[in-house]
Amino acid sequence: MKKEIRIFFTALMFLTRLPVPKLTDHSQEYLEKSARYFPLIGWIVALISGLTFLVFNKYISEDIAILASIIAGIFTTGAFHEDGFADVCDAFGGGWTKEKILMIMKDSRLGTYGVTGLIGILAAKFLLLKELPKFTPDLQDPSINIFLNYKNFLLILVAAHAISRLMGVWTIYFFEYVTDPDGSKSKPVTSNKPSAITLLMACLFGLLPFVFLSWHFALAIIPVPLVAYRLASYFKKWIGGYTGDCLGAIQQVSELTFYLSALIIWRYII
Repeated sequence: MKKEIRIFFTALMFLTRLPVPKLTDHSQEYLEKSARYFPLIGWIVALISGLTFLVFNKYISEDIAILASIIAGIFTTGAFHEDGFADVCDAFGGGWTKEKILMIMKDSRLGTYGVTGLIGILAAKFLLLKELPKFTPDLQDPSINIFLNYKNFLLILVAAHAISRLMGVWTIYFFEYVTDPDGSKSKPVTSNKPSAITLLMACLFGLLPFVFLSWHFALAIIPVPLVAYRLASYFKKWIGGYTGDCLGAIQQVSELTFYLSALIIWRYII
């Protein structure tokens, strides 16, 4: 149990900027096993973003609340995934060979493609999150408990953050890692493929939130791995596999895919 707790805190240290016990370090052994808790870390990020939304929505406005929740998530992770998405936009937008793509991806400077990509994905996230509360069934008969009023919205946040991080674990398991490990954020996790137990635990944490949602939202799971697979296949075609930045891009796009799918389900099915 103590070992699993340490592995969990290693995952928390790797994916967020939240404080962890001093005994947590960058041990290769624990970092390689930490992928099993990536979706669970998504729960934490989602809850922080959700609580931020509730506070600002109660005292200011819904639009400001959504913006604040996005910012809270970015601060919690240190823009870890957003940075990867921006680097991927720069690299695949400006590079036409494997060597050029990898060289641009390692460059810490942000280019036009990266800025444009960040603006686009943050704007899309804001607009999708702005629409989702409108279809929350709990708001039709609100109670004095704000958590109950936004129960489904909060669960959607948790499910989105969890399953999008699960896609990263799947990519690590089923695809090959490329580029110089010393120059990659994902070296500690991708130097060895996750074990079957790690993948199974990640799936458990990634799919558990759906137990608390209406069964209709199981349909929203379907497009997420399809999109993640297409992205991973695209990366494999151009550079032979994935990098740490590619994992960040897969997480961001998977999260948006789930929000869009959930919105369609709320609007046309439920």
